[in-house]
Amino acid sequence: MKSLFVFGFLLLFFFGCSKANSSDLKKEKDPKKNSKITSVSGKTETAVFAGGCFWCMEEPFEKVDGVISVTSGFSGGKEKNPTYSQVSKGETGHRESVKIEYDPEVISYAELLDIYWRNFDPTDAGGSFHDRGLQYESAIFYNSDKQKEIAEESKDQLNKSGKFDQPIATELIKFTAFYPAEEYHQDYYKKNPENYHKYKKESGREDFINKTWGLSGTEKYKKPSDPALKMQLSDLQYYVTQQSGTERAFSNDYWNNHEDGIYVDVVSGEPLFSSEDKFNSGTGWPSFTKPIDTRFIIKKMDNSLGMDRVEVRSRFGNSHLGHLFYDGPEPTRIRYCMNSAALRFVPKNKMKEKGYADYLWKVE
Repeated sequence: MKSLFVFGFLLLFFFGCSKANSSDLKKEKDPKKNSKITSVSGKTETAVFAGGCFWCMEEPFEKVDGVISVTSGFSGGKEKNPTYSQVSKGETGHRESVKIEYDPEVISYAELLDIYWRNFDPTDAGGSFHDRGLQYESAIFYNSDKQKEIAEESKDQLNKSGKFDQPIATELIKFTAFYPAEEYHQDYYKKNPENYHKYKKESGREDFINKTWGLSGTEKYKKPSDPALKMQLSDLQYYVTQQSGTERAFSNDYWNNHEDGIYVDVVSGEPLFSSEDKFNSGTGWPSFTKPIDTRFIIKKMDNSLGMDRVEVRSRFGNSHLGHLFYDGPEPTRIRYCMNSAALRFVPKNKMKEKGYADYLWKVE
């Protein structure tokens, strides 16, 4: 058993982030330019969320890497196989919900919750925007103690964030059953895009999301020209971010940094990770349980080195950051293994000055 442990440790050391060569850094092959990643590990877990109209809650998850399927339906009531007509009239005790099947080695339940909170008003206790009644109230239907723990922590962080004047009204309810809605409700945003966008706009949901969580101001996060990058970056930074390289373990700026603050893309400046989500992985590279905002992250399949791995890149800078692994701490086990050379650290006491005040709540 001891020999197996040593062998496993060596594998982790050499392949724990991207790769590290003790003498010369070698360039990796370009990762395949795949579209959305669905399943890598073959594992499947389920999340069930209610956030008002299920048409509007289905779309945000559909294009997310690691999400295998999203189904609109009903959960929380006692009536078996309810119809939309029954639920919409408030006759069954069910809430309009979405069931998300996902690969936990590509996206964590905590990240799904971050996406969930950004797509409705969690302070609305009597419904959702123009839709009123229990059937449109928000809820997280947890199906394990682990999901409950993650959801409670996520809700508590949002309550303390200062994003809302009112307390979070979203309930945490033990999952019992989910019933799919009729077929015409599935992928409604694709089948009836005009009606869908009109409803989303007129209900007030779209304006609320844009006002509360919009990405206005992100136009400043741009990738400079290649000549400018060569002037701006060190040789190592250029090698890592532009040529998908990897720095040496235990010999980089942030692997052992314990200061409060955020880590941003060294190329574009877009916010990527918070010190609150950083942990000591023992690998010699900075490691995080999740990104500061999933919208700033792109995941791609990387088949170099004879392995299938998930590469992590920044959305606006398109910088190679590192890779994703499933050997992190409980309860999610996700490990974002990043290169210090792809990051720039902004201390907490400098965040406001540097234009990152909106993310202070992710550090406090």
